Amino acid sequence: MAWYDEAIFYHIYPLGMTGAPQKNTYGHIEHRLNSLIPFIAHIKKLGFNALYIGPLFESVGHGYETTDYKKLDSRLGTNEDLKNFVAKCHENGIRVILDGVFNHTGRDFFAFKDIREHREASRYKDWYCNVNFWGNNEYNDGFSYDNWGGHDLLAKLNQHNPQVRDYICDVIRFWVKEFDIDGLRLDAADVLDFGYMQTLRQVANEVKPDFWLMGEVIHGDYTRWVNANTLHCVTNYHLHKALYSAHNDHNYFEIAHTVKRLCEMGASQSGGLKLYNFADNHDVERIYTKLKNKSHFIPVHILMYTLPGVASVYYGSEYGIEGKKEWGTDASLRPAISYEQYVENTKNNSFVKLISRLGEIRTQTKALSYGDYKELLLTNCQYAFSRNYNGQTAIVCVNNSDNDFVMTLSAESSQEYVGAISGKRARGSNGSICVNIKANSGEIWLGGCVTNEHIEPIELKPIQESIKEQKDPEPDVQKTPMQNKSFEEMTVQELQQAILEKMKSNGPVSEQMKKDVLDNVYHNSLVTWIKSFN
Repeated sequence: MAWYDEAIFYHIYPLGMTGAPQKNTYGHIEHRLNSLIPFIAHIKKLGFNALYIGPLFESVGHGYETTDYKKLDSRLGTNEDLKNFVAKCHENGIRVILDGVFNHTGRDFFAFKDIREHREASRYKDWYCNVNFWGNNEYNDGFSYDNWGGHDLLAKLNQHNPQVRDYICDVIRFWVKEFDIDGLRLDAADVLDFGYMQTLRQVANEVKPDFWLMGEVIHGDYTRWVNANTLHCVTNYHLHKALYSAHNDHNYFEIAHTVKRLCEMGASQSGGLKLYNFADNHDVERIYTKLKNKSHFIPVHILMYTLPGVASVYYGSEYGIEGKKEWGTDASLRPAISYEQYVENTKNNSFVKLISRLGEIRTQTKALSYGDYKELLLTNCQYAFSRNYNGQTAIVCVNNSDNDFVMTLSAESSQEYVGAISGKRARGSNGSICVNIKANSGEIWLGGCVTNEHIEPIELKPIQESIKEQKDPEPDVQKTPMQNKSFEEMTVQELQQAILEKMKSNGPVSEQMKKDVLDNVYHNSLVTWIKSFN
């Protein structure tokens, strides 16, 4: 057993959450990372014991076009700030993993700049894939090279080059020594060379006991990446898709089939696959936005916390904010949230209470981290399963119907079960228990681990009531923190979004109009522009 076997992750995209400018001028250092320190106590209070934060290191834009692997992005602060931040997390019992962007670099990375300057004579020309001095690229460098995702901004590293591998391994050692981190999320792991990942695993085994490697993988047989020689874990996009579409389509068979497939996939591994489960992240639309029935937020998160795997919540989603991909940017998925706004938004929010309770249940119930999985009931609208470990039992029930539903489930006749959310009790009889599951809700029935302990019930209000103050008059317009700010206080990202919204209200917005707005990264210019609409 390792710390990550019982981890509950909170996920932060720091450049967005702190309101950093979209473009890095490599100029004045802004200590924005320090603004996240007050959140640490709240993260702990909500039951999270691990934090995935990234990208963090010097880059020119969104963070994945790395300029310097050994320097905190100047829009966020200094290395000393990051060292202090990780230490504060550790003081609160929170492990920290960072983004390891080791498939590609930005064009301002020292090795790539050397190629631009010295061309064929550069000692780093073999650090990148298929550098061709007879070709060209969109920046008119006079040579071509492989990139990631069709973006010349992201130059693909030659992972077979021993010098590249040695450099990246030294980066990991540096991060552990300098910042005392506990693991890495490997960006774009599904395109990383397997030999390269094996080398990274060897370094992980070397630098720190239980140092965790988690990879970003979308599709495929996850056991190709998750095994004793490569990674400990990968992102569970299979379950991610099933969580929202099964509720939107009233089809719990999709989730059950996905879980069964993943269990079969990991059957040959001791303990099975423990994948990184999530409802949303910095690359996909917010779960609140995706759900047709917003009350399904409740059963979605009950399932995410109780199905096999590691649970994760993306910042802000614990209280049901929206985020939609639009205008060719992920900006609305990565909003700025100040500490004061966070405190106000989470005050008396029933979904925050739900997340907090689920964190308590997950922490106190080992069966949810180590237990087996057995399907008990399955219809389009109802789903129940059990998790058992060392005599401890958890029975999970969810209902996506607009009506309550009575379930009769196999259970130990001699045990009394308590609803860990509602506090209600049910006793097994004749090898089963009979429980009522509220509409668009769920319950976790615990047996063999709870006796007469009183559980304070939490009220699960319809989501529409809880977040109505955060919704815009138009349902397709994302509310952002900018609405409570003056134009001068807004970030570049917020100003761009506000201008585009103004344009949209005045008529059709062409792709060129969008491009003109997003290409303008000058704060004063954007302030003048938006004021021109008034």
